[in-house]
Amino acid sequence: MTHPFLFLQWLESKLHIHVGEHVTYTWLVMLVLIIVAFLASRAVKEVPKGLQNFMEVVVTGVENLIEETMGPKGKTYFPLIATFALFILVSNLVALIPGFYPPTANLNTNGALALTVFAMTHVVGFKEHGVGYLKHFCGPIIWLAPLMFIIEVIGHLARPLSLSLRLFGNMYGHEIVLMIFFALVPFLLPVPMMLMGVLVAFIQTFVFTLLAMIYIAGALEEAH
Repeated sequence: MTHPFLFLQWLESKLHIHVGEHVTYTWLVMLVLIIVAFLASRAVKEVPKGLQNFMEVVVTGVENLIEETMGPKGKTYFPLIATFALFILVSNLVALIPGFYPPTANLNTNGALALTVFAMTHVVGFKEHGVGYLKHFCGPIIWLAPLMFIIEVIGHLARPLSLSLRLFGNMYGHEIVLMIFFALVPFLLPVPMMLMGVLVAFIQTFVFTLLAMIYIAGALEEAH
């Protein structure tokens, strides 16, 4: 996808950096999250106000969602899940700023996130159950184990593909629609599309984060 103008293109050309627009804007999202985290935690008060209060609401919301979805054991993986949620949400919302490119509109970014979920799922599974984690792939009937193993492996390998393509397809499609609107009516902000973009940003963040929690929670469960 070729943008008519990207705000950080000048930085890449000036520094002779050719890493791709998705990487440049990933760095920007990371910088924004680091600055917000620093500002919210530099003077923590018992009675929170301002940015600290806002971030505590966000963190508490993610923590409650993890506990409801994964149970008490899920709190161990709060840093991972919260990082996914905040990074994807900010990356999605970047699409609403003219001249900015959302990293999640690139398959490389989404593939990296999805592969991290895939790897962590099985790391958690083996850490929790040891070699017994392989029972998850064998099914409840022993004589069907060879067939079930193949089916389960295919299903698990399809997870990163579905995670990455779902997020990529929605964000890439939204970017194309916004570019068309801005090209046709450059002096009239397409407010309905912008509002829909906010909704898409939150929904796609929720879907990716929820699926990540479900996959990891499945690895934590005992095989039946």
